[in-house]
Amino acid sequence: MPEIVLGLAGAAHIHMPGYLKMLKERAGVRVKHVWDHDASRAARNALELNAAATGDLDTLLGDPEVQAVLVCSETDRHRNVVIAAAKAKKHLYVEKPLGLATADATAIAAAIDSAGVLFQTGFGKRSPGYHRFLKRAIEQGHFGKITRIRVTMVHGGALRDGKFSGEYAWMADARQAGGGGFFDLGGHGLDLLLWMMGDVEAATATVGSATGRYPLCDEFGEGQLRFANGAIGTIAAGWVDLTDPVDFAIWGTEGQAYLTRDDALYFKSSHVAGAEGKEPWTVLPPDLPHNFLRFLDAVEGKGMVELISAKEAAYVSAVMDALYRGAKEGIWVKPER
Repeated sequence: MPEIVLGLAGAAHIHMPGYLKMLKERAGVRVKHVWDHDASRAARNALELNAAATGDLDTLLGDPEVQAVLVCSETDRHRNVVIAAAKAKKHLYVEKPLGLATADATAIAAAIDSAGVLFQTGFGKRSPGYHRFLKRAIEQGHFGKITRIRVTMVHGGALRDGKFSGEYAWMADARQAGGGGFFDLGGHGLDLLLWMMGDVEAATATVGSATGRYPLCDEFGEGQLRFANGAIGTIAAGWVDLTDPVDFAIWGTEGQAYLTRDDALYFKSSHVAGAEGKEPWTVLPPDLPHNFLRFLDAVEGKGMVELISAKEAAYVSAVMDALYRGAKEGIWVKPER
C-alpha cells in the first residue's frame, strides 16, 4: 500500500497532541510539511513529525506529493486555509467547527463540495456503539413518536487555572474561536442531535459566565431546539461542570433511553423484547475508530468509511449560529441552510 503524504495546516487546536500521537502510531502515513502563522509552533510540530516547517501555505498546498491536509488552525483562519486547500484539490480533515458562523461554514462547504475532495471533521460523538444503537433505534421506530431529546457536553476546564491559556488562549476568545464553552463543547452534542433528528425549525439559547476568567467568551449555556419532526431538543454545554451524571436521554411515546456518565445505556421499548430499562443494555454495535483514523482509511481507498459531509458540518455551524443569535436577542431563530 503506497504511503499517504499529508500536510499540517495550523497546529493551534487543543486536540493537536492527540493528532500527533495518532500520526506517530499510524503506519504508512508521512507528514511532509507543517505550516502555521506562528513560526515557533510550526517548527516544534515539524520536529515532532520529522517534517519540514514552512511559513508559506502555498509551499504546502503547491506540493503535488501532498494528498491530504489536516487543518488545526484557529477557527477564524479556516475560511482562507480550507478554501485554498480545496482549490488545490487536497483531501481535507478540518478540526471542528468548520467556520466561525453560517457565512464562513457555508462558503467553506461549497468550496469542498465543488472540489470533489474527501472531507472529515472532528465531531466524534457519532462513533460510540451506544450512540449508533440509538440512531438505529430511532430509525426503526422503537421510541414511537419522539417528544424530547437531550444531550449534555460538559467538563470543568474553566475551573482549572491555565486550561485555556498560553497557545490555547485563542479558544477563549470568541473573535478567533467563534464562541466559548457552549460553542466549543456544544458543537459535539449538536452534531449528534442533528444526525439523529434532522432539520431544526427554530432555536434559542441562554449563555453565561461562572468564573469570569474568560471575559471574551461565554463559559456555559443551555439551548433549545424545535425539530421539523415535532420533537423538542435541549443541549447543555460548558466548561464549568464538576461532573455529567446523565449525558444523553430520549423520550418517546413507546420507548425511552438514557446514557450515564460511566457509559451505561438504559433502554426501554415496547417494540423490543427484553428492553425493560432496568439493567444496562449491552447488545450494541462496535465503536468506530477515531474520526481522523477513518479519514486516513478513506484516503487510502478503503471502502464503506463513514464520514461527516461538509454540508452536515456547515449545518452544525448554522444551527449554532441561530442558538447564539437567540441568546443575544432573546428570540427564536430559524437556522439558515
